Amino acid sequence: MSVHKLTLMSATIAVDHEGLVGYPEALRERYRAAGIWAGRSLDEELRAARYGSAPLPALVTAAGRWSYGQLDTLCERFARGLLARTALRPGDAVMFSMGNTAETVVAYYGALRAGLVPVCTLPQHGAREIGVLAGHTGARGHFVQADFRGQDLLAMAAAVTETEGTARELVVFRGTAPPGAHEYLDLLEAGDTAPSPPAAPDLDAPVVYQLSGGTTGLPKIAPRLHEEYAYNARQWAARLGWSPRTTVLYPLPIMHNAGIALALQPAHLSGARVVLTGKADVDSILDAIEAERPNVLPLVPPAVAIRLLEHPRTPTVDLSCIEEFIVGGQKLPLEVADRLENELGLPLRQMFGMAEGMFFLTPSDAAPEVRQRTVGEPISEDDEVRVYGIGTETEVPDGVEGELCARGPYTIRGYYRAGEHNREAFTADGFYRTGDLAARRRIEGGVYYSIEGRIKDVINRGVEKIHAEEVEDLIVRHPAVADAAVVAMPDRELGERACAYLVLAEGAEPLDVAALAEHLRSCGLAKYKLPERVELLEAFPLTNVGKVAKKTLRADIAAKLDT
Repeated sequence: MSVHKLTLMSATIAVDHEGLVGYPEALRERYRAAGIWAGRSLDEELRAARYGSAPLPALVTAAGRWSYGQLDTLCERFARGLLARTALRPGDAVMFSMGNTAETVVAYYGALRAGLVPVCTLPQHGAREIGVLAGHTGARGHFVQADFRGQDLLAMAAAVTETEGTARELVVFRGTAPPGAHEYLDLLEAGDTAPSPPAAPDLDAPVVYQLSGGTTGLPKIAPRLHEEYAYNARQWAARLGWSPRTTVLYPLPIMHNAGIALALQPAHLSGARVVLTGKADVDSILDAIEAERPNVLPLVPPAVAIRLLEHPRTPTVDLSCIEEFIVGGQKLPLEVADRLENELGLPLRQMFGMAEGMFFLTPSDAAPEVRQRTVGEPISEDDEVRVYGIGTETEVPDGVEGELCARGPYTIRGYYRAGEHNREAFTADGFYRTGDLAARRRIEGGVYYSIEGRIKDVINRGVEKIHAEEVEDLIVRHPAVADAAVVAMPDRELGERACAYLVLAEGAEPLDVAALAEHLRSCGLAKYKLPERVELLEAFPLTNVGKVAKKTLRADIAAKLDT
């Protein structure tokens, strides 16, 4: 890798030929000297945890159970088979179109062992998203689950290769491979006799490409590095006290950064067991709780927690096994937090994290005000957090909303091949501008942070500001609503008014503005925050990381008002 130096004010930052901004050399050395970074690859970190040959339970899915020793053997065989039978080589990027299966875990860990770089795409991504991301990363491989429910992912993969000319090495899981492609089971068989993968990867090169939640233009890809990504997982597990007695139930997409960094890697660096459900519906979660008795349940975003709270079956299930009920991703309504603890007896902890790195977590012994009203504190003592005034690099006082900015030993220093965006998204001294509205709060002698919404997800209705997430959280409590997205629509008098896009529950009668307003007012929402238009959709348009594409919705309502 050819590297030159770029000096920005007081910070010296390494930039490679692809435009990847990395950690300054002096900082890398300091992290390693302090033992924060371990000087090993991510795969070596996982193997150094010394659970690889252990009979401890590592993974449970609907298809079966695997010990650490069994999982390690499968990963090794798959890695060997990949390099022996395909044209993929260390450093190549590979796309993932796979759900919550054991094969997905083997494919991810096996790719790491083979020196490949997973691009953490999801099965919900279509040919357009996969094609754009494959082109941006130069991906040469594509791992596809043939039997993913309701989607022909093999046809999608073929369309990407045909139209984009990328991801030509196709590996098919749980199905028959078309001519020229490879089947997972064949690669496992080949791995029995193939040589071991080469060691000693470049520790300063990306090990995983995670997708940012951004919605504009060029894909924003967070290049996670070996040592910082491993530290992220180790520190999360340490903060939660995970050990071989821990069982983590994870019902959401495992190939998302939350699945990997909140569940999979920290659990397997701790000797813990991971239970995956194929779907994130409440019945699947309750079934897994009854069968496996997990003691940790991370649910991101809070909408899933709300559905759990509202489901009629929930009170009939013994939830006493849950010692850590972790909710994050959005601001949790205070009423919901109260009910989760008081009605269901779930020990609530809130977190906030991002594909770019920084994680916050509320302490388990913190006062209820901290656990219910904030996302806590950074998980590492070496994390640095600032709350800047919008559009400035001046910190705001305690309790005042501003932009959350972060820097530390596992927060990226730049997006992959996004030089122009990096100049806006990072300060000259390496702080990442998250785009999140936050406030620093001092409670009982501690410093904690609350997340108040997104800077660009605020509707300016005259002199009043409406945070879309607050309204959405209340809308989805209506039994007729499966999902909701509130966006700004242009208004000549007030500048903007709120429009609610709704996906209705199956068989539900349509909601109009009046019926929605009645529901929201019954929830105690201020009148000025009520949506003044309702649009119904079969499904929301999605960004390249599976989030609602609000930019598309704003353009849609603006066009409708124009006609």
